[in-house]
Amino acid sequence: MRGGFTLLEVMIAAIILGLGTTVIVASMSQSQRLMLAASNFETAQEVMDLGDMAYPLEEVKDENDLEVRETKATELWEMISDERLSDAQEEKFHGYTWERECLNLNDSDEDIARLGNLYVVRVTVRWGDRFRGHGDRDSYVMFWRKPK
Repeated sequence: MRGGFTLLEVMIAAIILGLGTTVIVASMSQSQRLMLAASNFETAQEVMDLGDMAYPLEEVKDENDLEVRETKATELWEMISDERLSDAQEEKFHGYTWERECLNLNDSDEDIARLGNLYVVRVTVRWGDRFRGHGDRDSYVMFWRKPK
């Protein structure tokens, strides 16, 4: 008798090794995508904070001032800070925008009164290449009541 492996045993071992390697590479790729998504959402949270500092909702006195046009994150930074963004920060915020809109601004006075004089405000941060269909966004909704 000879010692060693048959061709069939070697082929089965190669298949198992190949499948294991494929699974490892696929999981690494998925992990990288998840890390990038987490990084994007973390930056989006920072942009939300910048927007809330640049345009505080507490300082709004009239419902017509609730809406804020889409603003670049770098412009928001310039509004709240005297310091210049570093190159790394500029690259990080590149392509991020912040916007605030009132969802029921055009409702009748009766509808607003029925809601307890509350206005529904949505803040949205967008990033990515929206023109090519690769854009993402994150948003949250809050309420605002006109001060007396």
